[in-house]
Amino acid sequence: MKKLFIIANWKSNKTIEETEEWLHDFSDGFNKANIKSEDKKTIIAPPFTSLEHARYCSRNLKLSLEFAAQDVSTFNEGAYTGEVSAKQIKELADYVIVGHSERRQNLGEDEDVVHKKLEQVFKYELIPILCVSNFDQVQSSKFKVQSYSSKFKVNNRVLIAYEPLFAIGSGKPDTPESADEMGKKIKETLGETPVLYGGSVTSENVASFTRMPHIDGVLVGGASLDPLEFLEIIKNA
Repeated sequence: MKKLFIIANWKSNKTIEETEEWLHDFSDGFNKANIKSEDKKTIIAPPFTSLEHARYCSRNLKLSLEFAAQDVSTFNEGAYTGEVSAKQIKELADYVIVGHSERRQNLGEDEDVVHKKLEQVFKYELIPILCVSNFDQVQSSKFKVQSYSSKFKVNNRVLIAYEPLFAIGSGKPDTPESADEMGKKIKETLGETPVLYGGSVTSENVASFTRMPHIDGVLVGGASLDPLEFLEIIKNA
């Protein structure tokens, strides 16, 4: 049975207090739901302001959660006011979301910026969750991923999250068949790397994606803000 990655991207939501409440509710619900999670890796991506506290609370609650940062600086540590470097993230998370469509659209991040961030992630041995919305972005990143893997002597460690633009926050997901076809093309291009689907994922439709042969998990946005709905997503995946 394949290993599934279930990732919660909270985006710019939740205060520290709300983060603690979410984790307690998630813990209570998990203990009651009897969820079998041996073949599922659950990763939470809180905002930077609550990442450290989320990790602390998770350990206290003995939750089997891993953590991701939602972004990373293109720069190493230094005189870059407001930036958060991969070296700093390394203390708090194992994964980093890179190239999310909202950053590409709202903040003008082009392929050059995305690739500079990838380089920082590989340099500090973090695992990138590289978001792509079309196949051109996959092809654009192929050489960079291979180059950084070789340069920093790491195995081709990268998760690809396919997130079609029309599906993000719209309530209108792609079809599982279409997502699976993209997953197949990505694996043919980048090798047997895990491919996730992102875009209006819910507890009702998650299984239709994760049962597809070339989809290895989901990147969940809005539905992950409710701990009980997110538990249902994990349960149903």
